[in-house]
Amino acid sequence: MSRQDLSNAQAEGLVEHFSTVLKDNGGNVVESEYWGVKTMAYKINKNRKGHYAFLKTDAPATAVQEMERLMRLHDDVMRVLTIKVDEHAEGPSVQMQKRDERDNRRDRRN
Repeated sequence: MSRQDLSNAQAEGLVEHFSTVLKDNGGNVVESEYWGVKTMAYKINKNRKGHYAFLKTDAPATAVQEMERLMRLHDDVMRVLTIKVDEHAEGPSVQMQKRDERDNRRDRRN
């Protein structure tokens, strides 16, 4: 998550920069998604909104640690969350799916 006052191009440039960091340290980016500007549940550093991005990576622990270290040092990055998974889900993330494709609430009630 990066600061809201960045342009879309700058936010996507950050994603590319950190993807390059992973590649330089022996990892690779399977897929990256830019989710856009979203409103946060609470203020972080006086910001109500932020640019969200999602990276699916296949990288060794050292590459991920280096990327996280550089993200913590970068002024434009507000938060980072890294989750280890055994395998990546196919297709787009839930954020990128169309609302009608993921809306199964009516089916669950019956």
